Formats: sequence, C-alpha cells, structure tokens
Amino acid sequence: MANEDGLRSLGDVTKKPGSAGSSSLANEEGLRALGEDIRGKASPTRKSNKSRRRRRVKWTLSIVSAFIVLVVAAGGGYAWYLNNQIHRIHVGGLSKSPGSGADQGTENILMVGSTSRCVLAHPNPAYGLCSQGVTGVNGDVIMILHLNPVNRTVSILSIPRDLFIPNARTTGANKIDAGLYDGPTQLVHSIEEDFGIPIQHYVELNFDTFINVVNALGGIKMYFPMPVFDRYSGLNVQVPGCHFLNGTQALQVVRARHLQYKGPGVTSNNPAYWPQEVQSDIARIRRDHEFLRVLAAAVAKKGLGNPITDQKLVAAVAPQLTVDSGFSASHMVNLVLTYHAVNINASPQMTLPVLIGTYNGPAAPYIYKGGNYGDVEFPQQPIDRQVIDKFLGLGPNKDTMNGPSLPNPSQVSVSVMNGTGVYNQASTTAQALGALGFKIVGIGNTPPVGRVAETVVYYSSMNPSEEAAAQRVADSMSGSVIMALNPFRVTNGAQVTVVTGTSFAVNPPTPPPSTTSPGSSSTSSTVSSGTATTQPTSSSVGSSANASITSGNFAKPTPPTQPLAPWDPRSCTASGGEGP
Repeated sequence: MANEDGLRSLGDVTKKPGSAGSSSLANEEGLRALGEDIRGKASPTRKSNKSRRRRRVKWTLSIVSAFIVLVVAAGGGYAWYLNNQIHRIHVGGLSKSPGSGADQGTENILMVGSTSRCVLAHPNPAYGLCSQGVTGVNGDVIMILHLNPVNRTVSILSIPRDLFIPNARTTGANKIDAGLYDGPTQLVHSIEEDFGIPIQHYVELNFDTFINVVNALGGIKMYFPMPVFDRYSGLNVQVPGCHFLNGTQALQVVRARHLQYKGPGVTSNNPAYWPQEVQSDIARIRRDHEFLRVLAAAVAKKGLGNPITDQKLVAAVAPQLTVDSGFSASHMVNLVLTYHAVNINASPQMTLPVLIGTYNGPAAPYIYKGGNYGDVEFPQQPIDRQVIDKFLGLGPNKDTMNGPSLPNPSQVSVSVMNGTGVYNQASTTAQALGALGFKIVGIGNTPPVGRVAETVVYYSSMNPSEEAAAQRVADSMSGSVIMALNPFRVTNGAQVTVVTGTSFAVNPPTPPPSTTSPGSSSTSSTVSSGTATTQPTSSSVGSSANASITSGNFAKPTPPTQPLAPWDPRSCTASGGEGP
C-alpha cells in the first residue's frame, strides 16, 4: 500500500512540477519504497516464487507423510493378515519365560505331530479314514525346542510316544501320546508335572499341514544308502541314492517306525523278506532328528537373515501352523531373525532315555489296572534328570520348573506307600530315604496296579515349593521313577508321597571323603521283588550301558543320542552323493 501511494505521488510531481514541495515527504517515501522494489527486496514476483516453493515443500512433505502412513498401515495390515492366517487355539498351563537366573529369557516350544484324521482337508486312505472309524488323536511326534537368546543356542529333546507316565490323560496314567486326545492343555500339563520342564509355547502340525510346510519350502533331498520299506507309512524306496522328497514323501519318512531294509546279502526284491529294525519308536526319532537337520540346511540356503526372505518364509509356513493364542507372527519372525545363524548340526538333539519293557516276553502287552496298553516304555532315573538338565542348560540340584536350587532333604516331609505288595517295602524305602535326611511322616499300603509298575513321587500342587520337594525326592532315587501331580495320592500330611514300584533304588548317602578311595564307585540300595541288592549307580549322560537298575522286566535304557543306522536316510552332498 505504501508503494502504491508513493508511485501515485511521484506521478503527481511529474505532472505538476510546481507542487513538488507540498508532497516531498510522500514522494521520498514512495521512491524509497520503489527503490526497495527495484532492488528486489519485496517484489511481488519474489513473494510469488517463495509461495510456490513453500507449496512445493508442503506438497512433498505431504506425499512423504502419506507414503510413510501407507507403509506403516500396509505393514500393520500385513501383520494382521499374517496373524489371522495362523490357526490359534487356547492352551492352558503355559509358563512365563524365566526373568532371572541361568535360564533367563529362555523359551521351550512344545512341537507336536498330531495323528488326527478327522481334521484333514484331503483324507488319504493310506493314513486311515475318519469315515471308517479311525478317529484317534495322538501326539505321534513330541519334541521340545529349547531356545536361549543369551548365547543364541538351540537344543531339541524328543519324548518317545510310548513312554508310560502317570498324568498322560485327565483320567490318569497312559502312554504320553494319548494325552493329545484330551487336548493340548493336558499334554502341556503332563510334561510340566511329570518331568518338570516348563513350556512357553505350543505348535502343532497334522499330516496335511506337515506336507504343506515341506512343499512351501520347496521340498528336500535325502540320501538313501539302502532300499527301505514301511507298509504303514507308505515309504518305499527301491533304489539307493539321493532322492527328492515332496511333502507327502517326507511325511512317509518321518512317520516310518516299522521299517524294513534291504541290507547286504539280501537278494530278494520283495520287502516282505527284508529284515525289520528293532526299537521302532526310538529308531523313528533318530530319523526324525536327521530329517530336521536336512530341512534346516535346506531352509538356510534360502538366505535367512534377510528380513524380506525371512518374512516370506514365515508367510509360507505360518498358515499351516496351529499355535497357542499368545504366539504372535511378529514373535515368530523375531525368533527366525535371532536364531537364523544357528548351526543345526552342532545343536544338541537328544531323546529322553527310556526302559523298554519285556514283561512276560518281548511281544507281551503291558497290563495296568487290568487294561491292555500294548508296548510301552518306562522312565529311567537318574539318566532322565541328567538329560533334562543338559537340555535346559542347568546344573545339577536345580528346580527345572522354577529356577532356584532344590531344597535340602531336611526341608522335605515324605510318606511312603507300598505299591507292589512286596513285604516290608514301604518300611525299607522310608528307612533309606530317612538316611538321606528326609523327614518321614508315615508309611502305608496301596493296591498294586499290575505285575510291573513305576515308582511315582506324588505332590499336591504346582506351588514351586511342593514341585521342588518332589523333584528333590525323585532325584534321590534310581530306576523306573517319575514325578506326578495328584493331591489325592499325597498322604499323612506330607509334602511328597512315594508309591513304590517294582524296580527302583534309593541312592545311598554320600560317604565322607576319607572313606572313599580314588577310583571307587558309589552304590545304591535296590528294592526289587522284595530283595535288597547293590548295584552301581549310573555314570555320565550319553552311555547306553550305564543302567543303575535292571530286572527281568526291562532291557537296558536307551541312550540319549544314537548314530544313524546304515540303512537310515541322511543328507545329500551338492553332487548328489551320501552326505554326513
């Protein structure tokens, strides 16, 4: 406005030279303003350019902001989509990750292969059909994956499906694979209550989803040193060598536990005349561990460590999984990113050692409370506890469920019930436990469950002090011994009640240092068929000949690790030869 007035005044001066004096101040201001305009300090053009630049900056920022919002929204939408692709179920009894101690931040993921035929999208007569009455739901494969984020290590523990345990079902004892019939919560409870292994997450695959996972990863290659055949799983490889396996063929490998093989000297091409391997359940686990190694190597070749690749991998696998409701897709991706560099070949893969029953003969079934349970396996202390401690990365005398050290025997009250009818067995056992320092508060009798029985250490709740007390008592015994949560079996107001079985021992007190000569071995008082004998206690984990107790009812315990048998499939080399 000042510039316009100044210019008007300048025009007036030009038209009327004689009137300059009357408008000198206005002219001066107008000229000064005009000069400023000419110098470009306040020109309309300059202001217009600035305005255009401001508009362009604002527009660019708006585009960038919108792009960021879209990316975030797309990421959130993708995460929502991925989370909704996973089949989620409620699983009770899951534990929190330890917040302190040697196992701080560790996670145990229970991985289960279900035999349910009634949930399959594409029923296959080879597996048995739900419509034909094959309706059983069992945990055919039971593995626990232990993850330690501090040192980024992974270990695997398999539990044999035929292991007979007190809390397998809501109704009581059975083989552990039967627990899944009552749902995942019951299977989690049985593992935590009977073995003292905390479970943080649950993952389940059925036949269909296992096939889809392998196919999503592009299949695998395995080397078969000999022709092998399993009429129950459908596995039929007639020519040795490196074979590509799709999802269906991979399932045949991991389910094979009635394997026959054409070894050296066998001339017939008819599998009916091929020898049958022994220890079908344990042998199948051995092959499953090898399959996991091969599968992990195949996944690693896809370039893990690249977030985009990892995301695609999770996206391919996630829709095939049934997991607990708290196991998010983002957590799965984080686990892949954290552990993608783990060398699976260097990671421990163990199997819980078991006693394989012979009973009245190798083919005789196990009879429990009058029921026929077929072929079963029993636990074996102290080897089982040593393997669990090693699997969890804990030292001895630790409460594996809760972390702290186990209580001293003097802090634990115990009652003992004779569970076999063997004369004076409860008194003899109570005396031996008392010699270790436990407070004995009573003895008694309970009806036998059968000709062969486990020794069960019962406790009444998952209160950390009671569970730890039961673990302390179980750790003080050898043989076929296991824990179980059951408030109705705890007697005489004790924290723990021991129901004696047919093959067990109470470990002797540690002798004073002066009475132990170098190289001598400790002994344990064995209760078997009413006669106290002395047997060497077990040595370090890993030996198949370290049984502390054996009897006519059991073979020696299985080892926690086994090498592949000559006929077992294994990895292929890059050139198609036999891998390590």
